Amino acid sequence: MRILIVKLSSLGDVVHTLPVVQDLHAAFAGAQVDWVIEPAFAPVLAPLVAAGAVRRVIQCALRRWRRSFWTAATRAQWRDFTAQLRAEAYDVVIDLQGLSKSALVARLARLSPTGQRVAMANRTQGSGYEAATRWVADLAITLPVHSPAVSRGRALAAAALGYTPQKIPDFGLNRPLARTNESSGAIKKVASEMSCPVVALVHGTSRADKAWPLAHWVALGQRLNAAGFEVALVHGSTIEQASSRSIAAQLANAAVWPLLGLDELTVALAGCAGVVGVDSGVSHIAVALGLRHVQLYNFDTAWRTGPDVLASGGRQRSVFAQPVPAVDSVWHAWCQTAGAFPAGDADSAALTEGPL
Repeated sequence: MRILIVKLSSLGDVVHTLPVVQDLHAAFAGAQVDWVIEPAFAPVLAPLVAAGAVRRVIQCALRRWRRSFWTAATRAQWRDFTAQLRAEAYDVVIDLQGLSKSALVARLARLSPTGQRVAMANRTQGSGYEAATRWVADLAITLPVHSPAVSRGRALAAAALGYTPQKIPDFGLNRPLARTNESSGAIKKVASEMSCPVVALVHGTSRADKAWPLAHWVALGQRLNAAGFEVALVHGSTIEQASSRSIAAQLANAAVWPLLGLDELTVALAGCAGVVGVDSGVSHIAVALGLRHVQLYNFDTAWRTGPDVLASGGRQRSVFAQPVPAVDSVWHAWCQTAGAFPAGDADSAALTEGPL
């Protein structure tokens, strides 16, 4: 069976969709899965490609093309994209984005004689949706309005193809990684700096209202240092790099990582003892890797995009408070991820604050 997934962006949404690939392979032996995605997020799929779970990654730079659609270069790139897209005839094309841009891609894809296009028939709570995705679909499926991000895509694919998804989502990243970038200078530098168990702090976000105060990151980093962890500061821009350096300068044992590509970053995070981060794509990669993780929320949306406590065996948790979570709450959640003491047991917490 040839299957095309259309999920173009963004980073967190792409990560939330990864379990669909493993579900498809579990349900259909020999399934061939291709994926259409924005170039910026394509490196996230590298481990799945290396493992053979995704056969072709078709890059679609719609964000860039619509800013220069009149140029000869853009027209040439568009022709190359459509040629790649239509090189295969698919038995099913699944639009997991639910937007006009993904509906366009799904419509351009070529179907086998019995093939069909599948899409969502409705908006789910907290998610974007545009009716065009339903108009071009051969089969539009109504989903529960209250659908967490990970289960939404899994439910759509399962309903379209008539299978029951695996009970626990498998992102395909927590098995031994195909470390194609491990020999790069950046990865070697990061690995050489890991002198003891490392906890990465993901403080960067494209939305200021999702941020956690820098003073809170410093206080958390000091507690991690005191518990025997080295702190790694992750960043994706020069502004975030400056914040990383400011935090690191106030800690006894901290390193500012170099700017890493998403594939390199995934490999680097996989070597960490855990991650604490805001609601961001990088934090969602930590969840997908199965790492010990605490995710911070200034909005009550953790039910939709945050880690599943039960599925992770308690190793992953979210903390929500307004205007922002307190340092004590985040630290307590971090200690809980060790799984060695009951919630609210301060004496046991003191025994499990160090590296595992």
